[in-house]
Amino acid sequence: MADQLDMEEVLSGNPYDTDFGKLANGLTYYVKVNDRPRMRAHLVLAVRAGCVLEEEEEEGVAHIIEHLAFSATSSFQKHEIVKFLTRIGLEFGACQNAETTVDGTFYKLIVPIDNTETLSQAISILSEFSSEIRISTEDLDNERNPILQEYRDSKEIEGRMSDALFGILFEDSKYQRSPIGLVQVIETVTPETVKQFYSKWYNFHNIAVIAVGDFPNTETVVDMIKTHFGSKVSSAVNANIPKFLVPTHQMPRFKCFVDSEASKSSVQICFKTPVNESPMTVKDYKNRVVEFMFHVAMRRRFNKVSDKIDRPYFRFRMEAGLFAKPVKVHVLTSECKEDGIILALEAMLTELARVRLHGFSEQEIYLAHKLIVSKLESAYLQRDQMESVHFQEGLIKHFIHDEPVLSIQHEAKLRREFLRDMSASEISDYAKKFHSTVNCVIMSTQPRDGVTVKDLEDAVIKINSREKDKSISSWYEEPIPEEIVTTKPEPGTLVKCSDFHNIGATELILSNGMRVCYKCTDLLNDQVVISGFAYGGLSEVKESDYLSCCLATQIAGKIGILGYKPSVLKDILTGNTAVVGPLIESYTRTFSGSCLPADLETALQLIYQLFLASVIPKDEDIKMVMDMAKHIFSSEENNQYRVFESLVKECTHGKSYFTRPKRVGDLENVDLHKACDFFKDCYTDPSNFTVVIVGNLVPDVAIPLILKYLAGIPIPSSPVMKFNRDELKQLPYAFPTETVREVVCFPMVEESSTVKLSFPLLLKNEEMTEYNRFIALWQNLLSTKLFEVLRFELGEIYDCDVIVNAAASMPSNVGNFCGDLTVEFSCEPEVTQSLVDATLEEIQRLQDEGPLTEELEAALEIDRRESETALQKNGWWHERILASYQSKIYSGDVGASFDAAENRDLTFRNNLTPEVARTALRKLIPYPCKNWYTLVTLMPEDNSVEDSE
Repeated sequence: MADQLDMEEVLSGNPYDTDFGKLANGLTYYVKVNDRPRMRAHLVLAVRAGCVLEEEEEEGVAHIIEHLAFSATSSFQKHEIVKFLTRIGLEFGACQNAETTVDGTFYKLIVPIDNTETLSQAISILSEFSSEIRISTEDLDNERNPILQEYRDSKEIEGRMSDALFGILFEDSKYQRSPIGLVQVIETVTPETVKQFYSKWYNFHNIAVIAVGDFPNTETVVDMIKTHFGSKVSSAVNANIPKFLVPTHQMPRFKCFVDSEASKSSVQICFKTPVNESPMTVKDYKNRVVEFMFHVAMRRRFNKVSDKIDRPYFRFRMEAGLFAKPVKVHVLTSECKEDGIILALEAMLTELARVRLHGFSEQEIYLAHKLIVSKLESAYLQRDQMESVHFQEGLIKHFIHDEPVLSIQHEAKLRREFLRDMSASEISDYAKKFHSTVNCVIMSTQPRDGVTVKDLEDAVIKINSREKDKSISSWYEEPIPEEIVTTKPEPGTLVKCSDFHNIGATELILSNGMRVCYKCTDLLNDQVVISGFAYGGLSEVKESDYLSCCLATQIAGKIGILGYKPSVLKDILTGNTAVVGPLIESYTRTFSGSCLPADLETALQLIYQLFLASVIPKDEDIKMVMDMAKHIFSSEENNQYRVFESLVKECTHGKSYFTRPKRVGDLENVDLHKACDFFKDCYTDPSNFTVVIVGNLVPDVAIPLILKYLAGIPIPSSPVMKFNRDELKQLPYAFPTETVREVVCFPMVEESSTVKLSFPLLLKNEEMTEYNRFIALWQNLLSTKLFEVLRFELGEIYDCDVIVNAAASMPSNVGNFCGDLTVEFSCEPEVTQSLVDATLEEIQRLQDEGPLTEELEAALEIDRRESETALQKNGWWHERILASYQSKIYSGDVGASFDAAENRDLTFRNNLTPEVARTALRKLIPYPCKNWYTLVTLMPEDNSVEDSE
């Protein structure tokens, strides 16, 4: 029993099952053996040096040091570290290998460890970061523009909202600042100032090395750490990290944030609670469990409010986190109509007050309890199969925040003891922490002036008065159905069973025509992945019906695609891990989901309900759905980046009903009954569907359930939406026949340019089987080469992407492939055209000369290493089997289709040379590339781009 526990017992400060200690120079090390993923190590250099340590003239220096680390150190010259990472099969990219926060800076590497030399060299790189980052005038000047572009990217509307919130949340505290820093500092800071910060705070007493991986033992890794770090000495004399306070405030703080780029209105309520700096006790841990239960029950209640016909808000989110070391912040966010901010605020305050007055119902606590127990069971099942990143994050928290790292067994034991005796009143009392007085911050966000601070204050006074008068009634709780499937299916039979030994899978042909392929694995104890597909989707509907039908999934989803409204179904499934969701795409209808092995029956019941449940909109459903649709469409119209994306799509795909952006006015032409009828037709005939199930399955258990629920789906009297793969209609797609350049101008708060440079993929569908690997190869190579040119050589961007779009391409073997390859990056407006020219120049150079041998080898090594990790995941097997069924060469034998793909991969690798790659690039996109492309550029309103040939 919980009362038999020693509540004052201090939980162990030593991470469980971890080799943990300190070197003579003060460095802390953590080494833990974990075999997921196999032959990989997650390495972290964690430094207690974040932006909170910066003085005014240093704001942004902690982040600048993070950038300089990958530029050069004592032993590695210009970007040699990046080349090392790609050579051993790791991708390098923005935010991928390092992160600066308020309280720390973290350098992260995931390295293959099939030879000890690679691991040793990776640890040596971390040791260079700890004390030997090169900080020269040249290095600093080369990084200023990329950091400035990262600054511009971070100051888009979401970033400005965060800055505004943090400014009032942490007012009069150093925690209100952002790690990205100030423009003036980024532009002018001297190497001496950066060196001063580096030498002062990168003291080994403030640094930890964390290594979690598939090591044969910890001793060898500890010896490597000692070899690379042991002889190093900190230059700082005194490097104790000072404590920074977050002042309390007895009255709530209010802010009305108005930003012309805000595409939707919202209101946030934040509650700051102090963090206990003493070592965590059993009582402290129990309080965390109470807090978690409160959050679960509160989220459910808020979401119930958002499901009402006269809803005060559309979406709700509740989260908590250590945004600053001294305090935990609980944030409640409601997204609402522009004129609905006060209603949304009052609704959230009312529910908190309702809990303080009346508490949670027994049913609410029961459901929260079920959810936590199911999470405990899942964690316990996978206790020996956790990904290394899970343990890595726990050890970072131990070092930065002194969080205890308990074993899953110990946590499970404590939680079970607490949950056994936890009362509804104990959880309800937690709401007293969330009163709109002490340490409360309320902020509204809107695109134009409307709500005032006085309005926010009045809303708080109004609800506080109602709470004081006890005029808020108790919560009404609707009864929850006990079962998902009320009418039990008549089980079907097995018509044919085929084993495909090459992929370890079994295929079942069911009596209703459905094809099911399952593969049993031991990759994760707690996972089963399920999906199904059938040919025929949006391409088969009339143009006049397209808008209604393309919204069918969202419309039906709000009404209840599985026979129940979403909120009711969520209650039924509380504590159950089964999830299934449908999606209607251009040429296919699909459903996908996952579950614990113990919940497989529930997952199959959900699929059964998908085919059997009626979706008939009632008047109240129509109002609710249309309100939500208007909100979404309006948000899209007001989001300048969404508008830009739509214009890019129209430019590269052609202006048609398929690509035209949806607008609020279009909703007049949406027929909800037609949308629901189309949705129902999509999921009526089981004979059209192939289902793939992969995970921890027991055939003797799974097959009877498959026969009961999947084979039990009745066949319609006549075929519904039965389509042949090679006879589907082509959606309208038309890449321009000549070069097109468009400039889109919008007023911007933080001026930046975004470039989308697209090339048509010049292939026929019948060639895609052969050229798929070349598309993936060149997507990788172009990303790497353009990043090198635009970031490292020219020093003008923070990141760039190469994206392949094939949404309009048919799955058949006939006709032309419909797709494009797009290069995307953001930059300072004044350099836009020069970077576009450099991009075209580099792509054409690669078409003329091909890649270097070492660049090909690096790309193949990245691919090989990713494949090694992917093979250890159920998701990879699931996707590859599904792809084998959807392959253009599939003709009834999934094993043969799978082998053909494997053989193509092997042939591709064995025959790949720079000349072969060069020839492929010339065939994939126009040659020379400068002669045919589309260029759409987003610019600030008072800027323009001059065309240049």
